[in-house]
Amino acid sequence: MTSEAILPQDDAMSLSDYLERGGKLTSPENVSPRYRGELLRLMSSFVDSELAGSAGFADAINWAPGLKERIAASRITLEKVDHAERVLDLMSEFGTDKALYNKTHAWSARQPRDARIDPKRQGGDMRLSVFHYPLESWTDAVVMNTLMGMATVYQLEEQVLTSYQPLGEIFREILPREKRHMELGLEGLQHLAEDDTTRAEVLASVNYWLPRVAETFGPAQSDRFERMKKLGLRHTDNETLRAAWKADAEARLAELKLG
Repeated sequence: MTSEAILPQDDAMSLSDYLERGGKLTSPENVSPRYRGELLRLMSSFVDSELAGSAGFADAINWAPGLKERIAASRITLEKVDHAERVLDLMSEFGTDKALYNKTHAWSARQPRDARIDPKRQGGDMRLSVFHYPLESWTDAVVMNTLMGMATVYQLEEQVLTSYQPLGEIFREILPREKRHMELGLEGLQHLAEDDTTRAEVLASVNYWLPRVAETFGPAQSDRFERMKKLGLRHTDNETLRAAWKADAEARLAELKLG
């Protein structure tokens, strides 16, 4: 039993202090309106990104050069939808209509390849900006999945610590599968990097996706991060996460002589 059970819920300052000290909340009945808003936004961003990522990656199944690659692409496409559904089930406890949610946006919709998309969310569509850009080929899909897969791992490793315990538990279950998606991407990228006929295409794709994936971590200075930190929903600032991801990505690319 957690101390949450005896927390005076009518005392906003006590709730804030409790969360800043690492306290956990476990049900919609325990959250304040401000907490509810930030939590739902966090969950919506994850759900929309997973649905959009899956829809965009689906074409890669038919681009796959072999059966092993086709199976990997199919697995990633399926599991991302499953991840979205798990978090959407949690959102339904807050009143979200799960049946209507999937119809809210065209998840496979993409903007032109050369568009300059604001990293801020686009209206009610809460997907990360990188999922507004289209994939063009198997090589492109592998590169994007690798770089974004690495970013997702860093982001989820922080979010398992979120103060809304049911969400943290879901992220903890999802994390190993997202790590496997990243590993599948790295395996595919290594294969492409070893082929002289695809090397130039790989390099061009890396240069295209690196800055767009970097933007998914958010601005270096973020008032929203500070609000979420006070609520225990976030812990590590955007720039620290981005720097860790960038160093890791550059090291892995250097090993493949793509850096």
